[in-house]
Amino acid sequence: MAVTRLKRKDRRNKTVSRLEVQFLKNATNIENGSRSQEPKHSQVVKNNAVLASFSK
Repeated sequence: MAVTRLKRKDRRNKTVSRLEVQFLKNATNIENGSRSQEPKHSQVVKNNAVLASFSK
């Protein structure tokens, strides 16, 4: 079966929904003390520590 090309609006919906999911995944880690807290070895935590050291 041939692969059909998505119409423009469907291609857009695909990328928008993918980005939306990515945004929501990132947003869930913002709350303090929640079960979705960043693991202490994650890259985000390391980046934040480096940024904090620069701002002093």
